[in-house]
Amino acid sequence: MGIRSEVLTFIQRHKLFSHGDRVLVAVSGGPDSVAMLHLLHDLREEFALHLEVAHLQHGIRGEEAQADARFVAELAEKLRLPFHLKEVDLPRIKSAAGKGNLEGLARAERYGFFAALARERKLGKIATAHTRDDQAETVLMWFLRGSGLKGLGGMSAVRQLDGANIDAACRLTVIRPCLGVSKADLQQYLEASKLGFRLDRSNQDPSFLRNWIRLTLMPQLKERMDRHLPSRLAQQAELIQDEDGFLADLARVELDRIRSPEGINRGPLLLYNKALQRRLLRLWIQELRGHLRGLDFQHIDALLALISDGAPQSRLAIPGGWELVKEYETLRLERRSQSVGRWCACYSYELQAGEDLRIQEAGLTIQAREISPPLPRLPDNYLEAAFDFTSRSANLTMRNFRHGDRFQPLGMAGHKKVKELFIEKRVPLSVRASLPLLLFDDEVVWIPGYARSEVRKVTSESKVILHLKAVPIPRVIC
Repeated sequence: MGIRSEVLTFIQRHKLFSHGDRVLVAVSGGPDSVAMLHLLHDLREEFALHLEVAHLQHGIRGEEAQADARFVAELAEKLRLPFHLKEVDLPRIKSAAGKGNLEGLARAERYGFFAALARERKLGKIATAHTRDDQAETVLMWFLRGSGLKGLGGMSAVRQLDGANIDAACRLTVIRPCLGVSKADLQQYLEASKLGFRLDRSNQDPSFLRNWIRLTLMPQLKERMDRHLPSRLAQQAELIQDEDGFLADLARVELDRIRSPEGINRGPLLLYNKALQRRLLRLWIQELRGHLRGLDFQHIDALLALISDGAPQSRLAIPGGWELVKEYETLRLERRSQSVGRWCACYSYELQAGEDLRIQEAGLTIQAREISPPLPRLPDNYLEAAFDFTSRSANLTMRNFRHGDRFQPLGMAGHKKVKELFIEKRVPLSVRASLPLLLFDDEVVWIPGYARSEVRKVTSESKVILHLKAVPIPRVIC
């Protein structure tokens, strides 16, 4: 099978193209990307492709890099394809950033350029020239770094572009049509077709990890084992990708099972195997943060330790300004600035019978109505309450909790601290801070959702009844 047929079969197998796709081809000028461009140009009629060429000049190798850019521009002109060039000063960018390695910054600049260009030109896919050898190097690199299955699965044939701030409508996707063939295959194709290309001397610098793996480690492994090692590693990556995909789908289903409107439920999470617990946490965090950057094995295990053995109400920071909040059996993930805002300032409002009182701090509206006895029914739960209001002399106040608050629970002769009730009912700290209490003069008589007082209990002697109901304020979903 010739390389054109191999690449076509790979494209069809992984459904890399749809009819009429508009594709941005990333071309460095090196042999792999030049071969890919020629192959895609040759295959364009199979899928009615619209191709455009992009080249990023990093500003590192002086005249050599400028010659690379001129070469790619001339190649695009020869193939009658639109050409796009961007020049950056990567050393200056690295100096200004004050952190990060040159490889990572270069990758971020490339994909940022590709994403902006694809959005501007309405190009839905970006083709990059990664090969089977690149896949083997990637698997080894992630293995040496102690990666999980995601890293050991290497690069996928197709993935959504991550971290480039693109419009959702753009549906920008990275495709790797040459991932099923070797560098030697592409080199042979170029030689047979008498096609020129450029060589980047920086690819021979072993100070970069990937270059060291390619130039030193991989040849030694191939000599010790056999020359087909890259193919086996690429095959292993594909198997791992399939298994990782299956487990990811399973985690999505199970995450929906343990979700609640407030977050996720602690008890059901801890019933899963530890491996699935880690996956569920990572998936949940990724959904809320939008990514998993900066989060490693140690962070996930620290979160699991807090969830299983930490204090009933506790929190733990994770990278990126977020923290996991544990409140008894509920787990939430919040930005740290948001969690600070949950500690509500003191508030106090006068309650008037016959009117609704909206308490924004608590997310509740208190409905207060005077009714004539008898009660049509007893309240179903503590979100409703009824009191003897015959005298109408008391001042009605709704305010949040104060240290030292006490009340006389229904059916009891003595008083009890409101804080003790909160502990017994496992009321989260964030709820305690904002929950409104009803006071008749200075006496706490109702804690919506949790308890009411023996004071002013409705009896057969009651002439007027004050009926109260706490109703959640509807959330506005933008």
